[in-house]
Amino acid sequence: MPAHRLPHRPGRVAIPGQSRGTPTPDTPGSTDTPGGVPSPLERFNAASAEDAERALLTCLHSPGWAVRVASHRPYPDLTSLLAAADEAAYDLPRAERVAALSAEALPDLPKGAYSAAHTALNAANTAYESRFGHPFVIYVDDLRPDEVLDHVLEGIRSRLANDPEEERLVAGEELRRLARGRLTALLSDGDR
Repeated sequence: MPAHRLPHRPGRVAIPGQSRGTPTPDTPGSTDTPGGVPSPLERFNAASAEDAERALLTCLHSPGWAVRVASHRPYPDLTSLLAAADEAAYDLPRAERVAALSAEALPDLPKGAYSAAHTALNAANTAYESRFGHPFVIYVDDLRPDEVLDHVLEGIRSRLANDPEEERLVAGEELRRLARGRLTALLSDGDR
């Protein structure tokens, strides 16, 4: 994978440690987990701007998006955070969206995928990149591992027929879905 591309991280990414006070369990609105341990959202809300932005950049490689989402903290709940993240993704300027798309990598193929599958995927992505100027992006986190390859190849084939403006919208939506999925995983309590 080229060094400028973010790896696909299906697992969780560490969120920044707490750098300022957080509500105690008996404070109205507190969402501390049992035992007084701050929730991931509380740690995110309490983190320094730099740490919050760094964590957000693991979800979407867009400094403007990360600054905007981090600057609206604290978020009362994950739903509010995801709504703000979606809005910020929809509002990305074209240059920043292209840069974020360029930082993405193709989803990982399932273990044991044939070399022909890798070859087909790389060839299709090359055709896509030459047509649209950025790598193919698609959200696959809701799929079983054995469905990923077919879904990605079908997605590339069908989207190669799009005109550039239509594909700009589709790619932007997939980028938003990727960021939303990564942000949800980043701030989940591990019970999902």
